[in-house]
Amino acid sequence: MCGIVGCHHVPDAKAFKPTALKMVKQCRHRGPDWSGSYVANNTILAHERLSIVGVDSGAQPLTNKDDSIALAVNGEIYNHRLIRKGLTTPYHFKTHSDCEVIIPLYMEFGIDAPKHLDGMFSFVLYDKTQDRTIAARDPIGITSFYMGWSSKMPEARFFASELKCLSAVCDKIESFPPGHIYDSKTDKTTRYFEPSWWDPAKVPATPVDLKQVRETLEKSVRKRLMAEVPYGVLLSGGLDSSLVAAIAQRETLRLKAVALKQMENGTKTPEEVDSDHGEGLVGIDDENKLSTLTYLPQLNSFSIGLPNAPDTKAAIEVAKFLGTKHHVMTFEIEDGLNALSDVIYHLETYDVTTIRASTPMFLLSRKIKAMGVKMVLSGEGSDEIFGGYLYFHAAPDAKAFHEETVRRVKNLHLADCLRANKSTSAWGLEARVPFLDKEFLELTMNIDPQDKMITKDKIEKYILRKAFDTSDEPGAQPYLPHKILYRQKEQFSDGVGYGWIDALKDHAELNVTDEMMKNPKPEWGSDIPDTKEAYWYRMMFDEHFPPYCAETVMRWTPTWSKQTDPSGRAIAIHNQKYDAAGEKM
Repeated sequence: MCGIVGCHHVPDAKAFKPTALKMVKQCRHRGPDWSGSYVANNTILAHERLSIVGVDSGAQPLTNKDDSIALAVNGEIYNHRLIRKGLTTPYHFKTHSDCEVIIPLYMEFGIDAPKHLDGMFSFVLYDKTQDRTIAARDPIGITSFYMGWSSKMPEARFFASELKCLSAVCDKIESFPPGHIYDSKTDKTTRYFEPSWWDPAKVPATPVDLKQVRETLEKSVRKRLMAEVPYGVLLSGGLDSSLVAAIAQRETLRLKAVALKQMENGTKTPEEVDSDHGEGLVGIDDENKLSTLTYLPQLNSFSIGLPNAPDTKAAIEVAKFLGTKHHVMTFEIEDGLNALSDVIYHLETYDVTTIRASTPMFLLSRKIKAMGVKMVLSGEGSDEIFGGYLYFHAAPDAKAFHEETVRRVKNLHLADCLRANKSTSAWGLEARVPFLDKEFLELTMNIDPQDKMITKDKIEKYILRKAFDTSDEPGAQPYLPHKILYRQKEQFSDGVGYGWIDALKDHAELNVTDEMMKNPKPEWGSDIPDTKEAYWYRMMFDEHFPPYCAETVMRWTPTWSKQTDPSGRAIAIHNQKYDAAGEKM
């Protein structure tokens, strides 16, 4: 991940530049490797870089040959090589950066440029000749992005990777909508992402193709192994992260074996191997293909939990089965409590679900970055696509089930994507999410929701589990141990150890009185916390951000349930399953 700030049509760009640099400095944690800026007319672009691809030559803002177009990007473009080859008009590339392709795409397609990108991104592009700024965000909002306005500078528009960059300058801030593009020519933000599943009223009827589900997810993981730096996988021991780890390990071992064999026997040169596998070849750079290939790293996996946490035990079992180099971080409740204010500052939310799950992820990310790893794969998105949360047991029918999956996917940028992006970026670590690949979404969101429904005979996410169940395929190597493949959903904040949520509730009781609950702050308006834990987090949020910043926050609300606590343990089916298995709750 990187950090970006764009300031369009400020009254005096040269005078405003020191302020812009202070703004972008607020997210330097996202990009600790280098800083850069660009000023033209009354527009400023500023960038804090985390180098993953094009390490030696991808400093930003990027510019075209005559510096008339400048670009600041946060993200990864997985199809950049295909775009380079497919450009109609030849373009002089200055770097090996995957993001530079956005400039020639803009030159060819204008504001339709994002439609051609496959990746996760938010960017601000300035066209000096037209005095035009465009800004866009990836289809699901995997990368965080905000837009702001200032009553003191009514003609100006501001963009930034994080809320904190804008809060000192803007008095109105919104989360930039995923799959949209802003154009200063019209001063409008329009949606460019138009998938067939976007309208929740159109209930799909396509039967599930398990083979296609498996192959498309494998393809998605492969493309996300594009990196020139050490990488790993976040492994909770649940279904989603375990499948990602299994695929990544298979691909890492396969690529290494194939490439080494081809080059050792002289049948192919490094350049030919690169051409065969394209973006799938992990760790290849243009200057030193052979040595990089020969020493492909072993896949690292990482997990975190309280002592004896359910997820830790499962993650160790998965790592041993796959043969990854596994790292376990055990944290104490006090560690998490001490980090809460920092977590809320970095996450820029007061949503209970997000904070509970983000704190262990925040702690783990710091350890991972300290080991020299700069990119990890993660399993976000699967539960939203397949209805994996335990409350989906209560879905009244297939239509309601589908509508809820669409709603959840559309709101990921305010929930799990926000958590994954900001928990890791707080320490200069990048998280990639294969389940949210455009092609995978197009396939899986068009599956007949009846096939996704949870029944007496089908556990949550049954079709995903079945897609990777090789037990009826003679001679096939299993992806995961059977007990992991069919392990019940355990929400991350529960899986790290049940004592974590209990401790948060206990400390909220100590910090929030009954009298405070009866008298919430007037500036909170109708967004009143309904529990002491939620009230506690809101107070910490207010210590970091002005009241109007709360407009960017979405709080978890139940569906088909009267529960007020988002924990999976608050749903009866969780305890019933554990009782039936004779396991400790």
